[in-house]
Amino acid sequence: MNKICVIKGDGIGPEIINEAIRVLKVVRPDLEYTECLMGGAAIDAVGVPLPQETIDVALNSNAVLFGAIGGEKWDKLERHLRPESGLLALRKALGVFANLRPAFVYDGLEELSTIKASVVKGVDLLVVRELTGGIYFGQPREKLADRAYNTMVYTRDEIIRIAKIGFESAMKRRKKLCMVDKANVLETSALWREVCDELAVNYPEVELSYMYVDNAAMQLIKNPKQFDVILTENLFGDILSDEASMVVGSIGLLASASIGGKVGLYEPIHGSAPDIAGQGIANPIATILSAAMMLRFALNDEVSALKIENAVKRVISEGYGCADLANAKIKLNTQEMGELVAKYC
Repeated sequence: MNKICVIKGDGIGPEIINEAIRVLKVVRPDLEYTECLMGGAAIDAVGVPLPQETIDVALNSNAVLFGAIGGEKWDKLERHLRPESGLLALRKALGVFANLRPAFVYDGLEELSTIKASVVKGVDLLVVRELTGGIYFGQPREKLADRAYNTMVYTRDEIIRIAKIGFESAMKRRKKLCMVDKANVLETSALWREVCDELAVNYPEVELSYMYVDNAAMQLIKNPKQFDVILTENLFGDILSDEASMVVGSIGLLASASIGGKVGLYEPIHGSAPDIAGQGIANPIATILSAAMMLRFALNDEVSALKIENAVKRVISEGYGCADLANAKIKLNTQEMGELVAKYC
């Protein structure tokens, strides 16, 4: 029996996770689910954003399927007690270091993007972001009265493990890998290039290129179709993956996976949207697609993953959508969307 740790979280989290599980039960009725607490829900229940019980269940599962956390209710708590601290702690406990963020423009939804439809039509890219190193976690770091500093640091081993995922991802796609950095001013970027050059000999079919991050930010708007797989470090990946999501036009359609450790974490890229929680209008597609990524990467079940992804494509091609898809011909609520995707699987 394959075990899935389910963290519904806060806001719309429970609503969208319920629909992802509805779909999973159609394609994989053998899965066993254990629901755990994290985020604001955990704070309200037990006083901490990540209970030890959740960590224990997660580490003894095949994957973690996660909704969303956070909300104004908990924003004024001390930093270590806020919902987001629970997510960071969970990532650390799982040992995940690679964040995979696909950005795909569905036929018929090009007008959702603020960029010209002719520019975004056919966009299909993947951002592979290093998740545990770089300036977010480097030491020393300190804020003084008149000065503050952070340290960007990467080891060769950290770069090797994430770069391998980048190359392997490219091998499964169109065999193009663009490493984004700032090697003209950063020593860490120079090391990234050195490591990628060394690894490239093991992947002769992959076309490796380099691009400075400022140019990459412009190229994502000017000509996003040129990209297949973008490999980059933590800070740059944080920014570029969000930019890529806006090229698509709706974050309600975008999934993500954090992998590389003991257990992978699969979640939509959007937040908890407490302003619409309980109204039944949240789009569950991003979470459903995250479940498909879970099947692909955690359970090595490409067949079931494709069933879900093809069902989503069919739903969209037939003009169905939720409130976030302004041009949808037929608007569905959260449950109706989940039911339709499940029906088409």
